[in-house]
Amino acid sequence: MFFASDNWAGAHPKISAALSAHATGFASPYGTSDIDRAVEERFKEIFERDLAVFFVATGTAANSLSLATVSRVGGIAFMHREAHMIEDECGAPEFLTGGARLRPVDGSLGRMTAENLERAISHFEPEAVHAGRPMAVSVTQATEVGTVYGLDDIETIAAVARKRNLPIHMDGARFANALIALDTTPAEMTWKRGIDIVSFGGTKNGCWCAEAVVLFDTSKAHEFGFLRKRSAQLFSKSRFIGAQFDAYFADDLWLETARHSNAMSARLADAIEASAKARLAWRPQVNEVFAILDSDMIRKATEAGAAFYPWNPPSWFAGPIAENETMCRFVTSYATTSEEVDRFGALIA
Repeated sequence: MFFASDNWAGAHPKISAALSAHATGFASPYGTSDIDRAVEERFKEIFERDLAVFFVATGTAANSLSLATVSRVGGIAFMHREAHMIEDECGAPEFLTGGARLRPVDGSLGRMTAENLERAISHFEPEAVHAGRPMAVSVTQATEVGTVYGLDDIETIAAVARKRNLPIHMDGARFANALIALDTTPAEMTWKRGIDIVSFGGTKNGCWCAEAVVLFDTSKAHEFGFLRKRSAQLFSKSRFIGAQFDAYFADDLWLETARHSNAMSARLADAIEASAKARLAWRPQVNEVFAILDSDMIRKATEAGAAFYPWNPPSWFAGPIAENETMCRFVTSYATTSEEVDRFGALIA
């Protein structure tokens, strides 16, 4: 019963097969091979427009370099208070941007509101050398708490940024899961709603190590190439990242894996809702489930082989948590089985 993280899951067999298929022979390095070029064209097809794609090793690198490409001296980037860049990236965005600051914006269920974003940005208007100046807005899709921004939400947030000519970044570590939850297309969830840059994640959804930065403004591609190299993110044998994305997109595998992990989280949420010994903190929309369990139940589940993490309640959470209770996070993946979920459900029934 592995619910600790989708990072715990291995590579999907089709991804592994693609890596093996490209393991022999020769191919030009540094993103110039046939498979790299083919994947770049596939990204264009998926997003329905011209764009530039850069492979990187991690989501942290993708997020940090995305901000670096729009960084300004004294720059401030705005994002939800519990965004991954604020909570879980050890200062990498600040480091790789050369000192930009990350300004938290409030909002319930992991989603900042346009009103709160407006208020946060207006704090720095007019620009003052002592306070710094706005440089970007970032939305996390899906959010860190298993919810998603609706298409209208993205568009409204983008409108706030557009008034100031601020670029908008999307942290898409769980991009495919959000896409499935909204039943929409990559184009509709991104550039058609005002997004300029996407951190496109594959690792959490069945890849071994495949992350990318997608730039819809191709005029920034030349500069980004130097930023990536300087940050030690330029792969020599990039065909091994290309091979993963090639298999990831083939026959819509990426949507299939995301659909499965979302379905498993819904099944898990149903089991928790039916339990007399646990309760949902809120209803998930993608593959992260947050629940409140007492200490005896946590111990019993752990001893039975369930892997999950205790979690600090978000700043906006107002639900009661007793002294002997803990909020916990459960994450499903392409490899989660209904049998695992049902076994856990039986434990907490």
